[in-house]
Amino acid sequence: MAAAVQTLLGTKTTTLRWGIIGAGWISGCFVRDIVLDPKKTRNVDDVVHKLTAVGSRDVVKGREFADKNAPGVEGVKVYGTYEEVAADPEVDAIYIGTPHTYHYEHSMIALKGGKHVLCEKPVTSNAAEFKSLVAFAKEKNLFFMEAMWTRFQPVAEYVKQIVAKDELGPVRLLQADLAGDFKLDTIPKTHRILDPKLGGGALLDLGPYPFVWLIIALFEYPKNQGRRPTSVTGTMLKTPLTGVDQNTVVVLNFDHIPAQAILSCSINLASPVPAVVIRCANGNITIEPPIFKPSTVIVQEFAPGTSNVVREEKRIFKFEGGGWHFQADEVARCVAAGKISSDIWTLEKTLFEMEVFDEVRKQGNYTFPPGVEKVI
Repeated sequence: MAAAVQTLLGTKTTTLRWGIIGAGWISGCFVRDIVLDPKKTRNVDDVVHKLTAVGSRDVVKGREFADKNAPGVEGVKVYGTYEEVAADPEVDAIYIGTPHTYHYEHSMIALKGGKHVLCEKPVTSNAAEFKSLVAFAKEKNLFFMEAMWTRFQPVAEYVKQIVAKDELGPVRLLQADLAGDFKLDTIPKTHRILDPKLGGGALLDLGPYPFVWLIIALFEYPKNQGRRPTSVTGTMLKTPLTGVDQNTVVVLNFDHIPAQAILSCSINLASPVPAVVIRCANGNITIEPPIFKPSTVIVQEFAPGTSNVVREEKRIFKFEGGGWHFQADEVARCVAAGKISSDIWTLEKTLFEMEVFDEVRKQGNYTFPPGVEKVI
């Protein structure tokens, strides 16, 4: 299914009609951004997004969701099943915003309906589920991408270019952390962060964000040449409440550069400041939290052989909206170009992510309850 394309003053503008599966908080963030005027908010005139349909198990709540997050947008249909969203001929692409242990099932519903898919992170419960979805999407010639929204924000490209140009010398060590104090003793054990049936714990819920900075700083680093790490070592500290990981640390060695990454995530404390430190031979790049939508980046250049700062630059990133619209623009452009995957957040990067997470769970002896993983 192709998105509608119209020509305005000689410029081709792609209108992508969106369906939403899951009427929760994260879907609301996405919807509030895509209904913004691209031209006025981010100087984009080649794509336009249209909210067409919302799928919710509760139709009343689905209508409340549409009215709250897309006020003034007329003609939004609300369905009581996700299959109806996938069957709607006026939907081009579907955003999946349900808990991640349902991503495989709901993405497959969308793909079987002939829709392009943008699925929240982590894209699935394991790598096997992801590979199954990718194979099916390729068979049907449909676009599929994990919703790694941070990678499409302007700050990501800014940091990538500094690293790529070796302005501070070669990268030696990346430290990235995302943490949040969920007050574990006060929330129900059925909360998504604690329930193993929902893939609870720090790694899958928070881990994608430290991982995206690994991709930007090391995997995409030109000297790495797209190579994976030579070793992955993970350790987990679990909560006795439900057995999910409350603190996880992953160390990845890139012997061929050489460089190392230390990724950490926690659900029982706040993030440090800075939350990302890219340590290069002659300086540092520091990023303040929250690392999923950072606004402040500090670049420090050191005197040779010392940690004495001889140059420091602070860059503040501001834009209208929540930052979710940049990835939506990428989906629209890829669909218009007939692509079934993004060249920025590639399928290979997501597979790398899921295989690392699988390995860390294996090393941490964290297994999901029977039936959670649909493909093994």
